[in-house]
Amino acid sequence: MDIETVERFGNKRIHQRTGPSQAALDRTNHKVCFHWRAGRCHRIPCPYLHSELPQHADGGTKRASVADERGFRSQGLVWRSQNASGNSGGPSKWGKGRGGAAGGVRPPRKALDTICNYFIAGNCTFGEKCRYLHSWFLSDSISLLTPLKGHQKDITGIALPSGSDKLYTGSKDETVRIWDCQTGQCVGAVNLGGEVGCMINEGPWIFIGIPNAIKQAWNTQTATDLSLSGPTGQVYGIAVGNEMLFAGTQDGRILAWKFIAVGDCFEPAASLVGHRLPVVSLVVGAMRLYSGSMDNTVRVWDLSNLQCIQTLTDHTAVVMSVLCWDQFLLTCSLDQTIKVWAATGTGNLEVTYTHQEEHGVLALCGMHDAQSKPVLFCSCNDNSVSLYDLPSFSERGKIFAKEEVRAIQIGPGGLFFTGDGSGELKVWKWLTNEAVLAAA
Repeated sequence: MDIETVERFGNKRIHQRTGPSQAALDRTNHKVCFHWRAGRCHRIPCPYLHSELPQHADGGTKRASVADERGFRSQGLVWRSQNASGNSGGPSKWGKGRGGAAGGVRPPRKALDTICNYFIAGNCTFGEKCRYLHSWFLSDSISLLTPLKGHQKDITGIALPSGSDKLYTGSKDETVRIWDCQTGQCVGAVNLGGEVGCMINEGPWIFIGIPNAIKQAWNTQTATDLSLSGPTGQVYGIAVGNEMLFAGTQDGRILAWKFIAVGDCFEPAASLVGHRLPVVSLVVGAMRLYSGSMDNTVRVWDLSNLQCIQTLTDHTAVVMSVLCWDQFLLTCSLDQTIKVWAATGTGNLEVTYTHQEEHGVLALCGMHDAQSKPVLFCSCNDNSVSLYDLPSFSERGKIFAKEEVRAIQIGPGGLFFTGDGSGELKVWKWLTNEAVLAAA
């Protein structure tokens, strides 16, 4: 796709702009300037270091080496850890080496880490002299390739079916748009007659959740087009595992269909009952289905018999997203936390680490960077996405958006995609070491 640079437009602010005080410089000069590392810092004076931090003998400035040794995988989860101690204070390496306050609480964010609201609106005339960011991201590891515009409301799902050269996006504007991966052009739009609550792909299949149905279960290779009835209300979450399709519904049920290969179709299999409020997120790993709900709980279901074997009650608000990583389960909530769960000796899950955010957390996504290191993407309801190295939770960067980012999808060749509440889809790419050096 063609690379497009972010333009800077503007209009004058009416208040006086002053540089950072000496006190502010003293508070922040222990951090290295992102822009200096990339060779493009224009701040005078800059409140951050224009030199690398010294390496301490205890490895305090290094990211946890476990992140280099473990790979990210959303399937094949094994709930057995040699380090599991059976309590939340066990010898987990999650969150170690982050620095900062105890318990994973981040320090207050400085102005220079905040995107300029006038830049977002397209009317800032300060340009390079603006003390706020005129960029859609703060990181030396990623680049913005291009925005794709067309949807009129929130993008709630992004799909890249295997064997296809098309990208599919679903929105609350009741449409699915089809994008050509070579040109970046929208080549089609399908009106579904209802808001898209979620959308996933599994192999060549695309599954789209709308009110009272999973509409347009497409097979992009065979052109099979199905519509699965049964849900009551909006379908907020879809997952696939053990040759079954699962849908989390507005009435708190999880409906299951069995895939029949002979007829290339799906047959109703079960209705999983337990949640008291809508099920908004689902994920499958190692013969377990994990469901997050507006009732503030996560339920664990055994896929061999479709029975609930544990209910996790540590969150105090809606559980917005669930994610499997290595031998851990990650959950996030509007209670402003990300919790890492590990299995005890009895097989039950307990919290082994809690990461505190400044805002409610909407979505989690895990992927590899260009050096094959696992990175967690954490979307919050302040219209930003934080990037964290795993398992240390060291900050890696930040992505900004016009509105909340509800959809994040991994692509091939170091690509990934984000869709926000304004209907804008952005295409991103991980930078290799060579590209970072060239930019510097």
